[in-house]
Amino acid sequence: MSHLRTIIASESALLCAGLARLLQDAGIEVVAHARDAAELTRRAHAHRVDIAIVALSEVPERGDLPMLMLAQTVDQDRALALLEGSPAGVGYLLEHRIPEVSRFISAVRQVAAGGTILDPAVVTEVLARRARENELTPRESEVLSLMAEGRSNRAIASTAYLSERAVERHVTSIFDKLRLPHTSRTHRRVLAVRHHLETRR
Repeated sequence: MSHLRTIIASESALLCAGLARLLQDAGIEVVAHARDAAELTRRAHAHRVDIAIVALSEVPERGDLPMLMLAQTVDQDRALALLEGSPAGVGYLLEHRIPEVSRFISAVRQVAAGGTILDPAVVTEVLARRARENELTPRESEVLSLMAEGRSNRAIASTAYLSERAVERHVTSIFDKLRLPHTSRTHRRVLAVRHHLETRR
């Protein structure tokens, strides 16, 4: 993709002007600017851009549009929102960690071509959050251990001094945290038990 058409989205007029100058000097055409996510969506569609360079406090809906996010710090919610769906054509860079203009221009071209560019700090933060979110609570671990013994929800409720409804909530949470496919409930139960046995090896 030799000739690129891009849109810059930022609340800062100075940042937009600076980025536009850098991009144009590199032969990348800046066809529009936007000040918020709604304006970005409208103008990107109207101008048929190849990539959006975004420095907004909110993450716009990406759809099929390649998008490179620039930020001053790692915002886990924004990073996860940006990475939802297809990981192709997406980038998240920290402004102060871009060592030189040529690296930035290279990142723009790679994302526009469908590549993925993530600052290592972003990857570390996102993975750490995913690990925390997926960690089973002590009660969920207890319920999973009882599931591994072949007990029904009613039997688990009796053994763990819980209501059947509480057990059902724990089981659902276990399925979600282990990211088990939404097949039959019996099959998901078997997969959960298999995970439990494998982690105890």
